[in-house]
Amino acid sequence: MVVPGAVPLVSGADVEAAARLLDGVVRRTPLEHSRALAERVGGPVWLKCENLQRTGSFKMRGAYTRISRLSAEERARGVVAASAGNHAQGVALAARELGTTATVFMPVSAPLPKVAATRGYGADARLGGATLTEAIAAALVHAEETGKVFIHPFDHPDVIAGQGTVGLELLDQCPEVATVVVCTGGGGLVSGVAAAVKARRPDVRVVAVQAAGAAAFPASLAAGHPVPLTTMSTMADGIAVGAPGDLTLAHVAGLVDEVRTVTEGDLSRALLFCLERAKLVVEPAGVAAVAALLADPEGFPAPVVAVVSGGNIDPVLMMKVVQHGMAAAGRYLSLRVQVPDRPGSLAALLHELAGLAANVLSVEHERTTARLDLGEVEVAVHLETRGPDHATEVLAALAAAGYAPRTD
Repeated sequence: MVVPGAVPLVSGADVEAAARLLDGVVRRTPLEHSRALAERVGGPVWLKCENLQRTGSFKMRGAYTRISRLSAEERARGVVAASAGNHAQGVALAARELGTTATVFMPVSAPLPKVAATRGYGADARLGGATLTEAIAAALVHAEETGKVFIHPFDHPDVIAGQGTVGLELLDQCPEVATVVVCTGGGGLVSGVAAAVKARRPDVRVVAVQAAGAAAFPASLAAGHPVPLTTMSTMADGIAVGAPGDLTLAHVAGLVDEVRTVTEGDLSRALLFCLERAKLVVEPAGVAAVAALLADPEGFPAPVVAVVSGGNIDPVLMMKVVQHGMAAAGRYLSLRVQVPDRPGSLAALLHELAGLAANVLSVEHERTTARLDLGEVEVAVHLETRGPDHATEVLAALAAAGYAPRTD
C-alpha cells in the first residue's frame, strides 16, 4: 500500500493560493441542481459544470497555475505538453495569455475538434503515438532536446492545486454537500478537489470514478505504486490514462474515500441523460461522475455534487454515443417475426406497430433462413421506443395479435 506521508500532499492553503492566482482568469462555473438525479438518489444532487469553463474543461485551471509560476527565463524557452485534448487546450490558452509558446503532442486518435481548438489557441499541435503514454514520451524527448519546460497533465503540485480550485468553488456554492463525485484519469482533478474539500470539510466523502476499460487506480492502490495498464479501451479519451503518477496516487490513497468504475454503457446512458434532462453537452470523460450516480444511486449520501469535467466532444462521437446510450437505456428494440409471404403482410405488421406508437427505423426481409416454412418470410424490424416498459408493451401486443416476435 501507499505509505502515508512518503510524498508531500498539496494543502488547502496551496489551493487557496491557486484560487487567488486564477481570480479573473477562469470562470466560476455554475452549480446546477438536477431534480431527475435527486429523485433517484433520494436527496439533492448538483452538477458542477466545468464543461462551461474556458476551453471547455477544468484543465485551464491547472495549466495556468503551473505556467504562471515559471521563471521569466523558463517562459522564454517555451513549454511542451502531451494530451488527448483538454490539457492541450488548457496549456495552449494559458501559454498564449502568459506570453510564452506551446508545443503539444497528441495521440493520433485525438478528436479532430480538440486538435483544431488547440491550434486555434496558438499552440503547435503534433500528432504521434497511439496512446497518451506515447505522446507523453514524445513530449519529454522534445523537452530534453529543446529545453522547453514540460507541463505534466496531472502529476505536479501546481497542476493539482489549480484543479483543486473546483473543490473550493463547489464548497462555497453548496456548503451542505456530503459527497463529491469526480471523474478520474491520471488523478489531477480528484487529487486537487480532495485536497481542497478535506482541508475545509474532512467529513465530506470524495469518490473517484474511472472508466472500467481504463481504470489504473485500483491495481496501483493495491500495489502501493503506479501499475501501468497493459491495455485500455474506452470512449472516454479524456480519462484514458495508463497509470497514475506518484503524486496523484499518494493523494488518492490519502484523501479519496472510494474509487469506482463505470462501464461504456453507463457512460452512454449518462451522456444521453445530460443532453435530455440537464441540457448539457458533455464528453464521455466529463460525464463519468453522473454515470456512477445513475449506475448506483443509493451509493452516494446526499447532498451530492457531481463534477461535470468537460464538454469537448467530437460531433461524430456524439452521434454514436447517443445511439449507444439510447440502446443501453432500452430506447431501441430489434425484433424478428415470421409473416406469410403474400401482399399486405408487411403492411399489416407495420400498421400494428404504428398503433403501438413504436417508431420504425429500419426493416429487412429474409427468405432463405432455415427457420422459415415454405410460404413464409422473416421480417427484421429496428424500432425506437419510449423505454423498457414500452418495449415490453410492444412485444406483448404483437404476441396478442398473433405474431411471435423474437429479440435474439
